Amino acid sequence: MTAVIQSRRLTANPVVSASLPANLVVRGDALGVLDGRTGRGKSCRAVRRAVVRGCCTRASAASAAGLCDGPVRGRGRRTAVSWARGERHFSGWYWAATTGQHVGFESWLERDRLLLMDFDPEVVGIASQPFWLHWHDGERERRHAPDYFVRRTDGSAVVVDVRADERIEPKDAEAFEVTRLACGQAGWGFERVGVPDAVLLANVRWLSRYRHPRCLHGPVVNRLRAALSAPVPLMIGADAAGDRLETLPGLFHLLWLQEVAAEGLAVELLGPSTIVRLADGGGR
Repeated sequence: MTAVIQSRRLTANPVVSASLPANLVVRGDALGVLDGRTGRGKSCRAVRRAVVRGCCTRASAASAAGLCDGPVRGRGRRTAVSWARGERHFSGWYWAATTGQHVGFESWLERDRLLLMDFDPEVVGIASQPFWLHWHDGERERRHAPDYFVRRTDGSAVVVDVRADERIEPKDAEAFEVTRLACGQAGWGFERVGVPDAVLLANVRWLSRYRHPRCLHGPVVNRLRAALSAPVPLMIGADAAGDRLETLPGLFHLLWLQEVAAEGLAVELLGPSTIVRLADGGGR
């Protein structure tokens, strides 16, 4: 599916016209959408181009956002992930259990945040670097590509930029503010996230090793659910369901799915004595 929104002059909104750059261009080349009839992903090689002079009205912004109204799929990026000797950042691909596809990252911090988004049961889609924002700051042309586009279970969307607090320079703060304003016009949320909690990240990183569905086996899952119907220490619950070499991968996968809850996941590292039980909400 290909769609183009042509450049146009839009009626300025006096309430926010002073906030947005006088000439803001949004170009997208990445977001996959899920076809509602077949459930199969279609390539949305969309060039989403909205030129905002003064401000974008809500109706026109909504039409631009309509190109990506479905859950996000695919591996769209502004550029291919690459790494060269001497670079100070580390790029790579992360296999997301949420989408069953690879999502790119360009730093360890982006990868860590990608892990947490993949772990979040409210997230149903993730795309990396989904579009470019172009604007003029009064002195020179500027551009910025947000790090992630996230679709949530309620249908809402959030654009995410990843940057540690101590690494935000004035030009970065300006780019984040422009992104926030543009996302607001499109009906999307915007978040700038930094370094995550170390304990929670360590636990989620461990569980991510068991995120693939191959860790689940029907009979083992049934025994685990029976053994964890009441709160028990993690290792005792695993042993009650059978040989721990067989049950631990399934237990960790259920923890990843959040069908099993662990006490203090953000407070202390997972261990044999961590109390686990079936989650009230049933997880994903």
